[in-house]
Amino acid sequence: MKKFFGKRKLNILFSAAAIFFMWLVWIIAAYAVGNQLLVPKFSQTMSEFFGLLADGSFWIALTFTLLRTLIAFIISFLLAAVCASAAALSDGARAALRPIVGFVRILPTLAVILLILRWTAGDRNIAPVIVTFLVLFPMIYAQLLASIDGIDGGLKEMAKVYKLSAREKLFSIYIPAVLPNTLSQTGANISLGLKIMISAEVLAFTLQGLGGKMQLANSGGYVATLAALTLMAVIFGLIIDVSISQLVRITDKWNKREGNDD
Repeated sequence: MKKFFGKRKLNILFSAAAIFFMWLVWIIAAYAVGNQLLVPKFSQTMSEFFGLLADGSFWIALTFTLLRTLIAFIISFLLAAVCASAAALSDGARAALRPIVGFVRILPTLAVILLILRWTAGDRNIAPVIVTFLVLFPMIYAQLLASIDGIDGGLKEMAKVYKLSAREKLFSIYIPAVLPNTLSQTGANISLGLKIMISAEVLAFTLQGLGGKMQLANSGGYVATLAALTLMAVIFGLIIDVSISQLVRITDKWNKREGNDD
């Protein structure tokens, strides 16, 4: 127990040191450049940061961005799960999906946004969702497929010996084996989706979103506001990642406790 808390304190200390180092780099850079239009002062950025907390439009924009990110992640995950299941059960399906997923993976983001804006009559709310999906889907598919391929070969042989149906293989072997690793990657995937969503909103100039507010701040030369919005995006991305990772830890502890009870 003492060793655990000692290690945890050490990790906190290292994290605090890293944050202090980044803050120091920021201060030095702002002083060295001496131009707030390039590198804003830390104090000015913090003033804008706390000002955002009292700004209703910021929370509306954040809510829309988070909702779009969640929608894109859910669609990406569900489709990736279906495709990975098909690929696990059929070599033919895996071969057919390989060029499709590869094509989606290499699509250029800016070109996709421009095409979607043309096809949707300039709707700047849909394009970021589609772009985020196009990035998350092939990545989640690859993660799921790697987890499935990493399943113990003995279990797969056992399924052949007992002639399990495709449904039995899926729900009795593949899903239970893949679930822990999938849950552990969920927080990172959603936080990455948030990063992609904001970038897509900037490119699409989505006014009802953090990306749109960043674009407005950049166009107006409000560099401190842009830095404050970026800091907000980083913080909320970390909150999502850490929160879900903690949920996974609680689930793992619960499963271990249930196993010990049995």
